[in-house]
Amino acid sequence: MNGLSYALLAMLVRKPCSGYELAKMMEVFWQAKHSQIYPLLAKLEDQSLLTSENVEQTGKPNKKIYYITDTGRDILKTWASKPPALPVTRDEFLIKAYALSLSNLQMAERLFHDRIAYYQHSSEARRQKIAGIIEECGGKVPQFGELQFGRYIVHNRKLRMEEEEIAWCNWVLGLLGLPAK
Repeated sequence: MNGLSYALLAMLVRKPCSGYELAKMMEVFWQAKHSQIYPLLAKLEDQSLLTSENVEQTGKPNKKIYYITDTGRDILKTWASKPPALPVTRDEFLIKAYALSLSNLQMAERLFHDRIAYYQHSSEARRQKIAGIIEECGGKVPQFGELQFGRYIVHNRKLRMEEEEIAWCNWVLGLLGLPAK
């Protein structure tokens, strides 16, 4: 089993989901394509780690809802108790920032302003997700042991990283003598 397998099982612990919903939820961890997710869901189902139910819909294609099994839950619990692998980071933007001396000031400004705009949009969407989690918990921050707790802390971590990325980009713009955004 790979990390994506465990991520899918972890999301299904919270609630049953379609493959489309799982793909959308994956963004908090990393970008996974539908072409990766759907075959893996079939494999996990073949291994009896999850089950599925076809749901007929009017006016749109039918969808398949996936549920984690007790076996899937046990395997996920065992995996979660082990130390994680070291993180892998690949970010083309950082390579371009590293090679900034080959650029001109206008290109550097665009590079950092585009990055800021991306993270401003992303952080606003993340704040809305966090507010939604709190709303789902009756207006209270979820506590350890509650189903939404892990989701809440992971989205808050991502928000802090997005905010720090914006601050860092503005710091670099200041070093370049360019206006912050």
